[in-house]
Amino acid sequence: MSTATNILDTVLDRAVVPGYTKIGYSVRSRFWPADPAPGALEGATVLLTGANSGLGKAAVAALAQLGATVHMLVRNVEKGERARLEIAEQVPGAHLELQQCDMSNLAEVRAFAERFTGDHGSLDVLIHNAGALPPARQETPEGNEMTLATHVLGPFLLTGLLRPALAAAKGRVIFVTSGGMYAARLHSDDPQYRKGDYSGSKAYARTKRMQVVLAEQWAQRLADDGVSVHSTHPGWADTPGVTSSLPGFNKVMGPLLRTPEQGADTIVWLAAAPAAGHSTGEFWHDRRVRPTHYLPWQHDDPADRKALWDLCVRETGLAI
Repeated sequence: MSTATNILDTVLDRAVVPGYTKIGYSVRSRFWPADPAPGALEGATVLLTGANSGLGKAAVAALAQLGATVHMLVRNVEKGERARLEIAEQVPGAHLELQQCDMSNLAEVRAFAERFTGDHGSLDVLIHNAGALPPARQETPEGNEMTLATHVLGPFLLTGLLRPALAAAKGRVIFVTSGGMYAARLHSDDPQYRKGDYSGSKAYARTKRMQVVLAEQWAQRLADDGVSVHSTHPGWADTPGVTSSLPGFNKVMGPLLRTPEQGADTIVWLAAAPAAGHSTGEFWHDRRVRPTHYLPWQHDDPADRKALWDLCVRETGLAI
């Protein structure tokens, strides 16, 4: 990347609106790294959560086009089956398997992981995409705040339980987070968001910040297994989640929002491109590593980072 192109890319990123919308995608796609080769995932096994709509559905189609057998993990089987049939029609010969699991329910995550590892000895790519943005504070049957359970505890548990399968393939783990995490910090004093007035958008941003930190921590833990771990944010895409959860934002930004396919691009690239397997623990947007904080003096306190890991171990009961 030339100096001028690098400056342009950085300006787009820091300006947020042009970088996160389809403007940034249009500009960057002219000079970003090459697409994965046709058939790059032939014979690979991919597991993607939240697969029935939006970014997840778009990613499933693109991964199937690259030859992967994609296990579509969904909460609602009926919606998942409709999505599977639509993708199968779009991608002739696609290898798609529908799996059911509510990622916010830790008991279901354990049961699914046991079934999956019993059927599959290895896993090439695990993509954590399932999301939640409730309008009011909700708790799961296990007593965890919904966004924390969906974005943090469920993915943490699933990653740990599938570690042997990932290690067997020297695979990749990808956390689909959000640029909204830039506005949040770690809240080790109140991870369950029990204090103060609850805001769904703040809970979303907080847990997305947690995902970025956990990706870095998992990268260190899984390095000796040959497993690479990354996080990525898709920019602002026109998905059912945005439409239903943030109608005001969708109304204002609608013409500039990325398509689901554009939003899913870096997810697919990280799953298939050789370059993404040569590094680990990085935060990506539009096929390029991005800083996890905008200002150089910002950082996540080491004590808060440790508290996050300890919380996940405690709440999931995962033996690390």
